Amino acid sequence: MPRSLTRMALMVLAMASPLAAAQVTLYAQESFRGRNYLINWDTPNLDPYGFNDRTRSVIIDRGRWEFCADAYFGGRCAVLAPGQYPSLYAMGLEGSISSLRRVGGNVAGAYPPAPPPSYAYYPRYGEPTYQADVISVREVVGAPEQRCWVEPRHASGDQIAGAVIGGILGGVLGHQIGGGRGRDVATAVGAVGGAAVGSNVAGAHSGGVQKCQTVPGSGQPTYWDVVYRFRGRDYTAQLSFPPGPTITVNGRGEPRV
Repeated sequence: MPRSLTRMALMVLAMASPLAAAQVTLYAQESFRGRNYLINWDTPNLDPYGFNDRTRSVIIDRGRWEFCADAYFGGRCAVLAPGQYPSLYAMGLEGSISSLRRVGGNVAGAYPPAPPPSYAYYPRYGEPTYQADVISVREVVGAPEQRCWVEPRHASGDQIAGAVIGGILGGVLGHQIGGGRGRDVATAVGAVGGAAVGSNVAGAHSGGVQKCQTVPGSGQPTYWDVVYRFRGRDYTAQLSFPPGPTITVNGRGEPRV
């Protein structure tokens, strides 16, 4: 190849590489859930891709992107910087994005991404994925709460012994990929095996008995502990939604959902 053509080809590649590195992942539900679609190019109309007016959360790996409510970059638009956006409600684009395009780094007024913790399980552009069999799923609800009350003192005055009732596991969302060696599932989980019901007998001159009982929280699941098998090894993850019979993973067994 002539030297002039080689130099020209290198210049074209150098100019195109920043654009090729840009990447956006659209999600049909908030908090990076539901159907997703990866984009690496300017898209004046999302309708042919089946994603028109369906985006409710976004992850931007690279580049700055302008999102518009109408096709061909019309209507209300907002520029987003690299980061994770679990909801588009604040910028008025939730469920209404019809087009998007890359913009230069000197565009002002970009919305800041959400602060950490970030969601690490989103699909990466061009990354091969596989299906792993889900072995078990455990639903974890919010942390327990303590409730206290005063009951009239019994005539006998005997101290009332505490009783034990069934407890509920409480914790905070975290994740840790295991390697089939019996490692603990949670990254930061405060767990209780049972909830204690105690009694605090007032002094001889008081008129009642104060009791406290630890009860389950709201009952709404905080996350789901998931154990799955991929290429003969067992892995664990904590998801913000219940999985089906299989889970999507990459070649290292990390979730991609």
